[in-house]
Amino acid sequence: MALPGALGALLTPICLAGPTGCGKTAAALAIAEVLPVEIISVDSALVYRGMDIGTAKPTAAEQAAVPHHLIDILDPTDSYSAAEFVRDAKRLAAEIAARGRLPLLVGGTMLYFKALFDGLSTLPQADAELRAAIDAEAAERGWPAMHAELTKLDPETGARLAPNDSQRIQRALEVIRLTGQPLSALHAASRDDGVDWPLFSLEPADRAWLHERLAQRFDQMLAHGLIDEVKALRARGDLSLALPSMRCVGYRQVWEALDADDFDDLRERGIAATRQLAKRQVTWLRSMPRRRVIACDGAQPIPELLAGLQRLMNA
Repeated sequence: MALPGALGALLTPICLAGPTGCGKTAAALAIAEVLPVEIISVDSALVYRGMDIGTAKPTAAEQAAVPHHLIDILDPTDSYSAAEFVRDAKRLAAEIAARGRLPLLVGGTMLYFKALFDGLSTLPQADAELRAAIDAEAAERGWPAMHAELTKLDPETGARLAPNDSQRIQRALEVIRLTGQPLSALHAASRDDGVDWPLFSLEPADRAWLHERLAQRFDQMLAHGLIDEVKALRARGDLSLALPSMRCVGYRQVWEALDADDFDDLRERGIAATRQLAKRQVTWLRSMPRRRVIACDGAQPIPELLAGLQRLMNA
């Protein structure tokens, strides 16, 4: 596929989303074979150094073949917000376009995509004392109970968060207790400008197809040393399940297995957690009417994606 002259002048960023295991990396590399792209990762786990196997991070060879951004930018002790992602993604997209190349945003962290497209709300600053109180309450009641409380107060936010997503449940409850208003209402009421970049979405028509791929993928991670990777992270001594990095799917399940010294059901729990993640990602995607859907389990998803890009550029 030749690069149209119009695109060479416009260089509008292109977004490629999809649930975990749908083939986003292969699709992005296929695009890079025919278009002069630089890839901006839209993934809340790939930002962390030392977390390679469990995140299915692009290999050194893949990163050498195509410039990648927002990978390995943080230590696992750090956190990275949607606001920081939007700031970095917009800056990088402008820099890439200035180099005469096409920004290609690829990933599955739908909160990042939503923040990018819809804009960011003006929310209250974090309150350390209130957060400590919420954490203490969660230590007694458990995060699923805190999630249930959030769902009563803010059904929309509760529906999109997992019962153990402690970081986001904490923030949503904090906002409610600070303002008296649900986070979803504040999100809708006050936003800065979002972007209108094209979004292609790789989604399975047959959920069983994706489930099989996710099982194979987790098996490969285990075979390639995921447990040893988590052991090395634990050996640092400064990480725990209280950190967003260690709560990533796969890492949390291995960490808990190491705590219990029981690996009998690790595979089943890891696959189940990955399937739940994929289900949430697809739910997020279906709330984005802007997306152009490509069946990742179709006969020729990559040619179909390239054809869709061609039609977009010729429009």
